Amino acid sequence: MTPLAKVRTCIWIETDAAGAAQLYTALLPGSRILDRQAFEHMLTHEPEGVRVIEIELAGTPYTLLEAGPHHPPTDRLSISIATDDQAETDRLWDALTADGGQEMPCGWLRDRWGVAWQITPRRVTEMAASGAPARVSAMMRAMMGMTRLDLAALEAAFDAG
Repeated sequence: MTPLAKVRTCIWIETDAAGAAQLYTALLPGSRILDRQAFEHMLTHEPEGVRVIEIELAGTPYTLLEAGPHHPPTDRLSISIATDDQAETDRLWDALTADGGQEMPCGWLRDRWGVAWQITPRRVTEMAASGAPARVSAMMRAMMGMTRLDLAALEAAFDAG
């Protein structure tokens, strides 16, 4: 068993935590599955009632807790990825929305397990922090009409602002 990080985020998943762990760790360099545990169900005493999978995503620790439908995912917790370019944005977006994922506005999506993600090119954050209010406002207006972020269109809006 790998020693646990002092602080980590726990994500409840209804079913197939193993599938989520496999997909998530395949998406980002520096990601891996650290440990898998199964516990007897407290009510039925069936084996593997609860599965816990410890993972790292790009070096950040997470716990995936497969515990059934008791607490469905919510947008109150999301995973944010800063991408290097449009190709990385598209690759992650396609993988996370595949097989039942859902696109949401402004670079947000929900994967097939119900986990919310925000996929944002680093350049968007740089433009937002530029200190140019009119340009940032123009970029944000353009972003409001998007689901998957289109970096070229956002840069054009920023430049035109």
